Amino acid sequence: MTADPCFVDARAAAIVAAARGWLGTPYRHQASLRGAGADCLGLVRGVWREVIGPEPEAPPPYSPDWSEPSRDERLWRAAARHMTPLAPEEARAGDVLLFRMRRTAPAKHLGILTCMGGEGEPRMIHAYSGRGVVESSLGPSWRRRIAAAFRFPR
Repeated sequence: MTADPCFVDARAAAIVAAARGWLGTPYRHQASLRGAGADCLGLVRGVWREVIGPEPEAPPPYSPDWSEPSRDERLWRAAARHMTPLAPEEARAGDVLLFRMRRTAPAKHLGILTCMGGEGEPRMIHAYSGRGVVESSLGPSWRRRIAAAFRFPR
């Protein structure tokens, strides 16, 4: 992350505010409805709809282990089609982080970078199985899993 990951412009502030509106939404695989259910992709899709407008493409049905058998980086390619790729160290509040849950597995978890707290501690909002949409510390265990970063389009 950059030296000041909490720096936000008006657009980034709108993205973070929209994402915070999803806090407490229960985890539901393939869902994208604030308050009713979302997975990590559904959260990003919902924030997109609230801040950017209509979704540029509908995701196909996917299983919880999607892309793992084929090792296909489908989520990465989809993000790159519609968002601006960044070096992970350039990510700031309002940007989307893509994570690998295992070193050799395809990247398949998303979070939106935020900041909270007096010291500008990096945090993220993500939908996590068993917890729903939460804001979590972007500590060392999450940071080492970052595969890519993307910025929402203007």
